Amino acid sequence: MSSKVQSKGSKAKDHQPSAQAGLPPPEANAEAIHFLDSLRQEELLMLLFSETLVMVSDTGEPQGELTIDVQRGKYKDEFGIMSYCPFVHASSRGYVDGVLCGTSLLGYLSWKLEIVEQHNQEFIKFHTLPMERKMRLLKQDDQLAVTRTVKEGEVRTGPGGSHALHLLWNQEQGTDGVRPGAWTGDHMDWTICSSPGWPNPLPTFRLKVLTQICPEQEVKTKVIVFPWHSIAGFISEAANLVLLRVMGWRRTVPSNARFLALDTEGKLCYSTYQALGSQTIQVGRQQVEVFIVEQTVHSEEGIPMSYQFYLLSDGHLAKRIQVGSPGCCTITKVPILREEDAIEPRPVFEKKPLMWEEDMELFSKFMDRKEELRLSHNSYLRQHPEAHALISDFLLFLLLRQPADVVTFAAEYFGPFAMRRASTPALRSSNRPSPFRALEPEGGEAEEREAGSKAGEGPAG
Repeated sequence: MSSKVQSKGSKAKDHQPSAQAGLPPPEANAEAIHFLDSLRQEELLMLLFSETLVMVSDTGEPQGELTIDVQRGKYKDEFGIMSYCPFVHASSRGYVDGVLCGTSLLGYLSWKLEIVEQHNQEFIKFHTLPMERKMRLLKQDDQLAVTRTVKEGEVRTGPGGSHALHLLWNQEQGTDGVRPGAWTGDHMDWTICSSPGWPNPLPTFRLKVLTQICPEQEVKTKVIVFPWHSIAGFISEAANLVLLRVMGWRRTVPSNARFLALDTEGKLCYSTYQALGSQTIQVGRQQVEVFIVEQTVHSEEGIPMSYQFYLLSDGHLAKRIQVGSPGCCTITKVPILREEDAIEPRPVFEKKPLMWEEDMELFSKFMDRKEELRLSHNSYLRQHPEAHALISDFLLFLLLRQPADVVTFAAEYFGPFAMRRASTPALRSSNRPSPFRALEPEGGEAEEREAGSKAGEGPAG
C-alpha cells in the first residue's frame, strides 16, 4: 500500500503516519468471501429499485430526505469496452441542529459487488468553518486507487458573501439602483443608476464594509493505492447498500463474517454485520415486519460507528438509525413489495384412451375417409390392370413354393424387374447370389473389369 499527501493553504500540515502502521493490513475472513461468492446476477436483478426515506429528528420533525437508487447501468472501462453492471446513486440533504449538511454517492459495481468506480461527497455548512470531503475509488489494473480530498473554510472575494454592508448616504433620497465605483480601503464609491426625473449630476453615496474574520481555505489531498489481491472482501459504500438488500431478501446475515471497509479517514478497517432479529413497526396506518441488521465499522484509530437497518422482505429499507445520533431516516408509507416469481411445475396430462367410435364427429370423419380411400384404390386398379395380374402371379408362385424366408423369396421374384440388374447367367453357381442389388463399382474399377472381360474373349491359340 502506498500513500501520497498534498496540502494547500496556510493551515495545511504534513501527513503524520499512524502509530499502527507497522501492523499487518486487515484481511477479510473466509465467511465474508464465501458470502460474496454466493451472489447471483439473477438475485441482484430482483433488487434494482429506488426508495426515498425522510430524515426526522428525535421529536419527529422532518429535517431532510434520503434517496437510494440501484439500477442496471452501463460502464465504459479504460479500454473503451462497455458492459452492464449495478449502478448505485444515493443522496441526502437536510439540517442537523440548524446546520445544512448533505451527501452524494455514485458507484459502479461488479455482479459480485466488487468496486469498479465510486465517487462520494459530504459537506457540512458550518457558519464559521464549512467543511467538504470528497473520495474517489477507482479500479486500475490490479490495484485500487483511493483519492481523498478535504476542504475546510471557504474563499471570500470582495465585499460580497456574508459581510455586513452599511450604506452611508450623502443624499437623503431613495434609489432604485446603484452602480459600483472605485475601491479605496474599506470604502467603495457607488453611483446611483440613472432614472427618469433624477437631477444632474447624479448623487453618489459610499459603501463601507465591516469585514468578519474568515479563515483561509485549506485543502488536503491524499492518495492511497491498495493492491487488488489485498482487498478481497472489500465492501464500498455503494456495495454496502446492495449487500443490505441481499441480507433483507435472504433474511439472513453471514455468521462471523468480517468484511473490509474504509473508515471516515479513508483507511482500511473491518466491517461486521449482526442480525438483531425481526420486529413489527408502524408505518403510517400499517404494521409491517422488518428484519434488523446492525453494521459496525471498526476504525483502528477512531471509535467504532454502528448503524441499524430495518429491512422489509424484499430488501426495501424501512428505517435507518445511526447509533448515538438523535435522528433517524424512515419511510412514510409502505412500498409495493416485490416477490420472487415462483416457477410452476409443468402440467402433467394423463393419457386417456380415445373412444372415437363413440364420438359422432370423429366416427363420421373416419367413415368418409374410408370411403374416399376405397374409391381411390378401385379407380387406380381399374386404370392399371397389370398391377392386379402381377400381384396374383406372385401370390400363386409363393403358395406353390412355400419358402421359409418370404422376404428373400420376394426379392428374388421381383429382382428381374429391376432395370439396372444384370442378366442372370444360364448356369447358376453353387453360391446363391444375394437377392438385393449390389452397389455399383466406381468408374475406374468398372472400366478395368470391362477391359479384362474383353481381353478374355479373344480367339483361342
